[in-house]
Amino acid sequence: MNKGICDKIKFMLWGMTSRLKENKDFINDVTFKFKSGTKNYIGIIYIDDEKVNFNGKDEELKIDDIPSYISEHALKYDELEFVINERGKKFILNADNKNVKTKQVDSREEKSDEHAFTKSTLLNRNYLIRVGEADELLKEIGILTKDGKVKNDMIRKYNQIDHFVELVDSMIDELGDVDTINVLDCACGKSYLTFVLNYYIKEVKKKNCFFIGIDRSENVINTSREIAKRLNYKNMQFLCMDLNEYIPDRRIDIVISLHACDIATDMALGTAINVNARAIMCVPCCHRELLDQYRFDEFNSVLKHGVFRARFSDILTDGVRALLLETQGYKVSVVEYISPLETPKNLLIRAVKVSDKNIKAINEYKALKEKFNITPYLERYINI
Repeated sequence: MNKGICDKIKFMLWGMTSRLKENKDFINDVTFKFKSGTKNYIGIIYIDDEKVNFNGKDEELKIDDIPSYISEHALKYDELEFVINERGKKFILNADNKNVKTKQVDSREEKSDEHAFTKSTLLNRNYLIRVGEADELLKEIGILTKDGKVKNDMIRKYNQIDHFVELVDSMIDELGDVDTINVLDCACGKSYLTFVLNYYIKEVKKKNCFFIGIDRSENVINTSREIAKRLNYKNMQFLCMDLNEYIPDRRIDIVISLHACDIATDMALGTAINVNARAIMCVPCCHRELLDQYRFDEFNSVLKHGVFRARFSDILTDGVRALLLETQGYKVSVVEYISPLETPKNLLIRAVKVSDKNIKAINEYKALKEKFNITPYLERYINI
């Protein structure tokens, strides 16, 4: 290629490589291919290792040196294709002796949209996390078989995961004023929701994101780290520790928690309050704390039956959680996450920060606390 074209390549690569610095955690690979006659010469740039492999030879190559390196080599060839393969999209530069062009391609558009399983037989819904587009992710978390079929015993789990994404979608849109959405998963377990949200926010919503998963089990944390490595999700951190010991090193935008047992849910909500999270998505699990605490003499004739007493304790526990979030300026809604036919633990507490302390809610909570003679665990995180 002539010098004028090569100078243009160098100029356009400066813009493309600046993206490599800004989105380093989301880069899968950087490749280039020179063509001379019918022969191709292929190279790979390893961003993390700051090196390039071209024609079987390794050399040191920093990001800032990429434009000069490529443009100088281009003088010897007829054509160039330079590709930045970022999660969710590709940035491609094509050049020959006549012109230099760039284009952006949605990676999902390159994958087939056609698949035998595109709708749930249970919910008859279109999926946000779609088979055919998210196969690598869905295989890694056990939803798909190796040949890309949804496992029969994972259909319900697939529906649950996708519905959670649907419920959190509006919260993601409301955080459009931040460059990177930071998500904290409390008592993350195997982190399936975290991996799914990571995929959705970055590759579907096209927003940068960072995830922190916390759990006390070293086994599940190690498993999560291995999955992240296999998926090449570099924008994730997994910590084996007690939630009460966590001190964030960055702003936290969304806190999620799915089926954290008993007061672990309160620890998750308390952590969200302490880090001043702008949004919370929490699906509680079992309820034990208030069962032996509360007293309601007016209902003794009903609550003498153990099953009624336990069910009332469940309602009281989650109702108090919602009210305590309101005292801290959150707008709270409680919805059914999934059908009660699938699990009785199906409530989702959604909260969005809208103000400072809510005095009316504080007074309501104090009256409720006195009436039922309770001291909820969540209160220790809050200055009432």
